[in-house]
Amino acid sequence: MATTKRSLIKTCTAALCLPVLIACAPQSEQEATLGVLYCAEGNPESFNPQLVTSGTTLDMTAAQLYDRLIEYSHKENNYQPALAERWSIDEHGLRYTFYLRDDVQFHTTDWFQPSRPLNANDVVFSFRRWFDPSHPFHSVSGRGYPFFTASGITELIDSMKALDEHTVEIRLKQQDSSFLANLASDFAIILSAEYGHQLLAAGTPELIDQRPIGTGPFQFSDFRKDVLVRYHRHPNYWRELAASEQIVFRITQSDHKRMLMLLTQDCDISPYPPARDVEWLRQKESIELQATVSPNTAFWAFNTERPPFDDPRVRQALAHAIDRDALLRAVYFEHAVRADSILPNTSWAHHPIPDAYRFDPERARELLAEADLADGFSMDIWAIPVQRGYNPNARLMAERMQSDLARIGVRANIVSYEWSTFRRRLAEGLHDSVLIGWSADHADPDNFFRPLLSCRAKESGNNRAQWCDPLFDDLLNAAIRTELMPTRQNFYQQAQEYLAIEVPLLPIAHSVRFQASQADIEGLQLAPFGGIELRRVKHRDTQELRP
Repeated sequence: MATTKRSLIKTCTAALCLPVLIACAPQSEQEATLGVLYCAEGNPESFNPQLVTSGTTLDMTAAQLYDRLIEYSHKENNYQPALAERWSIDEHGLRYTFYLRDDVQFHTTDWFQPSRPLNANDVVFSFRRWFDPSHPFHSVSGRGYPFFTASGITELIDSMKALDEHTVEIRLKQQDSSFLANLASDFAIILSAEYGHQLLAAGTPELIDQRPIGTGPFQFSDFRKDVLVRYHRHPNYWRELAASEQIVFRITQSDHKRMLMLLTQDCDISPYPPARDVEWLRQKESIELQATVSPNTAFWAFNTERPPFDDPRVRQALAHAIDRDALLRAVYFEHAVRADSILPNTSWAHHPIPDAYRFDPERARELLAEADLADGFSMDIWAIPVQRGYNPNARLMAERMQSDLARIGVRANIVSYEWSTFRRRLAEGLHDSVLIGWSADHADPDNFFRPLLSCRAKESGNNRAQWCDPLFDDLLNAAIRTELMPTRQNFYQQAQEYLAIEVPLLPIAHSVRFQASQADIEGLQLAPFGGIELRRVKHRDTQELRP
């Protein structure tokens, strides 16, 4: 193995080891050999996926530190046991019973030594935190629970209790065909109730989200903002032990720098490589490039609470002003297809309406004139500062759109911030419009509707359009209250047609998701749903460890 490889793990570099940061310390040769270096595009907002919807945070935390009751298998297209080895549902679809597996161990760290394995109390503690306002941790960290609130699951659960140490019962107020899908998402992780009680007694409850304890394949070691996050292998993991001794997430916001680090072997894995570099990377023998048709949608959301975006005619005009086919060429280098619905074209409920979003500057000018804006107006376009699978270069996209808008008399100013600040200000509704997107957590169509555009999503801060329409919510609620696929498909078709009229957002693209790694990395899979899972990842010359 080259002595320069994974320099962040083995030794300090001049760029990182500034005295003010005290960023890293020399590691042993064994640690370097058994470690994997992942170049991340931003800082985690928290170490608890319950509190966020940021893909950057989910990638770095959910599957690495925690487990869920059940998981979704894209290969089998069904739900698989995880912490729950089996479950049952009553005939009315209102009572779910989960049976937990034995001897699942929590992380043992310098700050927490568990006295017992996972039991039903941990599951109740974890779920009640986000759906029960009286829970002692409900208001800790002050972030809310955007995914659970937006998807309506916080209001769906009627009761939850531990029947015994290994059995949990959840009763719903009404049938919800997406309930299991939401439990299989990266957000539905299980925390340690014992750790929570210890922190309450110490008067430091906020540490539950900063110094995490889970049952996952890795356990938290340290975090240095803008520098790195380090995890070590959980030695008592209930499944096959993680293949690597440690995972280091090196935080590098520049996609150009991440590519250089990959080429110099200072990165083992680099997600979201720039679209412009994809074909070049394919030719590099030292690099493995993975791709998947990932259900995602990049979109341009309008803040419908701000004039003139509160007028559907203005939103329609802006949609007609954008040449999305040109964006596919300039931003995605043709590694995407045009989106004619918020729902990805891979979904069984996809109902494209291309005419509603067609490029038609003349029609755009007519609509602005009808809205008494014939002379145009000024607006901001917020562009996400990180690369995501659904949008590899939001700044470039905004610049291209800026030119399109100028042709209809709209003067656009491009705005961006550091990622955490960007998301906080976005949740506060300070934007005129924003270029952002969504990647599916599971195959259910509801994952693209309620978390993004429902009235509850607006309350949670996850509805970037700040749009609440009771008629639209009624269609979504009707769709989830039946298991009949044709009936659900009909309601989702109506929902997409309604969005084409109201246009709270402009769907732009469904993109191919790429991931680049060193050729000697094995066990790395790029799943179409959910985030990154690194427990099987290792260098080919590293011996795989088993419990």
